[in-house]
Amino acid sequence: MPGLFPRLPRGTLTLMREAARHLLRRPLVGVAACARTRDGKWLLVRRGDTGTWGLPGGTLEWGETLATCLARELLEEAGVTRLAFERVVGVYSRPDRDPRFHAVTVAVACEIDPPVRGPTNPLEILERRLFAEEELPEELALGMSDILRAAREGAAPAFE
Repeated sequence: MPGLFPRLPRGTLTLMREAARHLLRRPLVGVAACARTRDGKWLLVRRGDTGTWGLPGGTLEWGETLATCLARELLEEAGVTRLAFERVVGVYSRPDRDPRFHAVTVAVACEIDPPVRGPTNPLEILERRLFAEEELPEELALGMSDILRAAREGAAPAFE
């Protein structure tokens, strides 16, 4: 479409750029699961991009609720088929948490049944594992250590 832009009214391209800047530079909304089995083991996933352990979760898809997103992400990333929501751990929005993009993450605590299969996308998630308290890694991917710590301690919901 080489002839499209010269035919647009003056200033339209500037308005289009400004609209794109606002539309494309908005934080993404997502959910992270602080998921634990009845016997007290925590579910973590090993990420394909960093190779480090982190909380399962992801970004909301168009037309999806946070609850639906949580269930979908737990199934896709870890093969979890049953979860019971417990509480909101916090809402995390610090721009430096994720180097890929600015995200607003709603972290929730939930009880799960043990996973029944592995991740559906082995490029995104290398593996999933249940960890006893004493086995948990000290550092989690993408600034998630404080989120899991808040869930483990039963802290009041965080808001950043």
